[in-house]
Amino acid sequence: MQMLQQADKITILYWYDHEVRHVRMNQSHPARVTPSWYGDSVGHYEGDTLVIDTVGIRVGPFAMVDMYGTPHSPALHVVERYRLLDYEAAKIAEERGQRELSRFGRDPGLARNPDYKGRGLQLDFTVEDEGVFTTPWSASISYRRPLGQWPEMVCAENTDDHFAGHRAEVPTTAKPDF
Repeated sequence: MQMLQQADKITILYWYDHEVRHVRMNQSHPARVTPSWYGDSVGHYEGDTLVIDTVGIRVGPFAMVDMYGTPHSPALHVVERYRLLDYEAAKIAEERGQRELSRFGRDPGLARNPDYKGRGLQLDFTVEDEGVFTTPWSASISYRRPLGQWPEMVCAENTDDHFAGHRAEVPTTAKPDF
């Protein structure tokens, strides 16, 4: 992901599926939020930590909190806290994450750059949804500079299976069907 910071907003670009998210800075949520796929996000700084508060995330047939398909209700509320980590702390966080999430393996296209000795970015987030969960839950992820360039993702031409990272079977025909 990439974060583009301006005085009154932050734009977050996600490499997968050309996703773009807008965060208004130092503002409140409107009294009536029109639900959308990314919801209404407002941010502010608490010292060196960027805090993003999001409500109004649309509920729909494919809406989910995570890649396991966990549903959510209109009451979903997410608070994210982003902060920079020094090189050693980022390295330790990444190694811990790789051990804990080893069943997914590493995506070679998104492997970290072993030559980069700069800072990392830690995201701590809390999810609340009284319509689905009995209690709020939290998790963390740490980002480090990836190896290689920003990958191009074109769904119509993509033959990689989602999450598995191997070639998927693509239907073919000897002649057009129209």
